[in-house]
Amino acid sequence: MTTQETFDEPLNLMDFERLAPEKLTQMAWDYYAGAADDLVTLRDNRLAFNKIRLRPRMMVDVSQRDLSTSVLGQSMPMPLLFAPTAFHRMAHPDGEIATVRAAGSRGLTMILSSLSTTPLEDVAQAAAQAATAPLWFQLYVYKDRGLTESVVRRAEAAGYKALVLTVDAPYFGRREADIRNRFFLPDGLEVANLRGTGKEDIDRPKGGSGLNAYVASLLDASLTWKDVNWLCTLTDMPVIVKGILRGDDAVRALEHGAKGVIVSNHGGRQLDTSPATIDVLPEITEAVGGKLDVVLDGGVRRGTDILKAVALGAKAVAIGRPILWGLAYNGEAGVQRVVDLLREEFSLGMALAGCASVRDITPDLIFQPRL
Repeated sequence: MTTQETFDEPLNLMDFERLAPEKLTQMAWDYYAGAADDLVTLRDNRLAFNKIRLRPRMMVDVSQRDLSTSVLGQSMPMPLLFAPTAFHRMAHPDGEIATVRAAGSRGLTMILSSLSTTPLEDVAQAAAQAATAPLWFQLYVYKDRGLTESVVRRAEAAGYKALVLTVDAPYFGRREADIRNRFFLPDGLEVANLRGTGKEDIDRPKGGSGLNAYVASLLDASLTWKDVNWLCTLTDMPVIVKGILRGDDAVRALEHGAKGVIVSNHGGRQLDTSPATIDVLPEITEAVGGKLDVVLDGGVRRGTDILKAVALGAKAVAIGRPILWGLAYNGEAGVQRVVDLLREEFSLGMALAGCASVRDITPDLIFQPRL
């Protein structure tokens, strides 16, 4: 009698999520995986994709498929970006350097978080050495506007091609796992983009989450739409507004100079019971009427999720946590494998849906049952 062999390599993004805790401290896992309050929005982001049904076309020549698209006029090999996520060196010693190399090796754009554990200049240098895809920079607006301006100018000087303004975080949501763990950055790690300002350390707190206290001390909760105009005057980089869940807010972003929006609920980490992003995407794409590019994040775990988002009007999707799972599992190679799996699934999904190119992914692929 022979023993049946098992296949231990990850076959999908959920496998990476299952394996990642083995490589992470409890505090790091809880920070990456956690969300606000009862985790309702975190779960809904995934469940909402599963409720959407695809209705394929038959007898279409899909022997060759073109997965490429463009966002903000930048060509991309598939409708996928790396969403901004913080503190990559908690997942792997190479941190954001490994992540950007993986992104670039697949021709994909990485959006670097303001809360990176590697300075934005070092990430840009690593990207340039590897001749990788364009980088975007995610920005929080600080109470100290001079500090904000200096970070924007550094990003532009380093060659970043877009500025992603996060607008859903006047304060950080109540993430109970971080409170229980009294979250802090381990020794040797810092908010590297604020190095030398005296604001780079997130220390062990006496109570609560050190991150929430840190953010409350730095971020400007008085942010309004006029500040989008202000940012547009600071830089030639196109400004993208991240955190949009309403059509009217998407229109306001357009009116105040933004070139794109990211439909996002911060991965369920801010206002719990906010709607799933895929559920509000149609309202937002209809409201802007193609006048700016729309990207979606939140809950994307399968290639068919990309197909559904594009069919509902997104130019691309962004993934966050799966990148961290891949990074924790096997550094740069782990992140590459996450991307490769999604690409394989997306390509197959296009073929089975009768789409030879991204242009063929149209709203009629979404099955709407009669009432």
